[in-house]
Formats: sequence, structure tokens, C-alpha cells
Amino acid sequence: MSRRRIYLMRHGAVSYFEDGRPVRPETVPLTVAGRDQAHAAAAMLRGIELDRVLTSGLPRAEETARIVAPDVEPESWPDLRELESGRLEEIPEDELERTFLHAFKDVVPEEARFLGGETIGSLFDRVLGALDRLLADERWDTTLAVLHGGVNRAILSRALTGGRTFLGNLEQAPACVNVLDVADDWIVRAVNVTPYDLAHLGGRTTTMEELWQQFRSI
Repeated sequence: MSRRRIYLMRHGAVSYFEDGRPVRPETVPLTVAGRDQAHAAAAMLRGIELDRVLTSGLPRAEETARIVAPDVEPESWPDLRELESGRLEEIPEDELERTFLHAFKDVVPEEARFLGGETIGSLFDRVLGALDRLLADERWDTTLAVLHGGVNRAILSRALTGGRTFLGNLEQAPACVNVLDVADDWIVRAVNVTPYDLAHLGGRTTTMEELWQQFRSI
């Protein structure tokens, strides 16, 4: 059996708030820390021959990919974009904290909406469709995919369960690397490896907890 390999990354760190106001998520670039994180991932993956580099087409994913794999032109796959949030001002104030902190908690049902927006079921529909198209193409052996926290959870969940069970507790730190091998089966070799902080000494909060704290400070 000859398995192919996917290096599945999350983009480097970004700031979704500027001067006390939310920034449109589809426009944010990497922060200085995010670029440093991407360079650390580049050093870890240096020397690996990549046949393809996939991104969602969003600036933060493409910028990360160009740092990590400067010699391979990234492909834009819009189906692999992050979960689309709703309008936070439409969420009742007494539900906001739970909405943030439970967005990726335990097994998330398909009908759950990410911050009042897109459902997990919708995410599965487009991400798993894109994943099937990638796997149907036999012209590659090693692919780097630079994507997003929710998208990566959907792919990892498929690899671990074989179905549409969304495992929310799979934390995805900025510029983390997951290592997946695939043939007729899936082998998950590594999850949430952070080359710039291998022992995860930087903290014990989740991405959504950090976002909630930033939102509260507006």
C-alpha cells in the first residue's frame, strides 16, 4: 500500500480587531508574530518535496503558504475557506460568551452555527467535497494545505472518524502543522505541531477563548 501525505497547516497569527473595531476576516494579513510562526514552519518543512500547495485563497492563508513553500505557486480553493460567522450584533448579549466559547466544544452538531453564521453541516459539505476532489487526483504524492482552524478540524475529524463527526476539541494553533497519510485508509501521524513552541509553553487558552477576550476588550 502506497500512502500519500498531506501536511495540513493553519495560517499564522492575525488580528481580527484594529483600533478597537472588528476587521473583516476575509481581508486580514498576518501579524509580525504570524510571519515569524510561518518562517518557523518553513524551517521545519525545509527539504520536503511538495507536489502541490493548496490554500483557501484568503490573504492570511496565501501569505503563510508563500513563506512556507516559496518555490511552489499556491492554488486557491475557495471551498476550503474558513467558517463564515454571522453578525455579532445580532446575537443576544447574554448569549455572546457561550457562542464564542462553545463554537468548538466537544462533538459539534451539524446544525450548529459558527458565531451565528454558517453551519457545521455546510462546512462539511464544501470541505469534504474539495477533499474528495483532491484525493481523486492521482498526480501528486505530497501536498501542503494551508487552511483554517474550523476547516482543519473538519478534515482531521474525517480522517479520525471516517464520517461527518465534527471533533471540536482538536485545537489548531496559529501556523500549526498536522501530518496525515492517506490511501484506502487514513493515518493521523501528528496534530497541532507548533514549530515555534513544540512544548506549547505559550499558554493554555484556545483560539476562541483568546478571540472572546479580544472582543470583550472592544
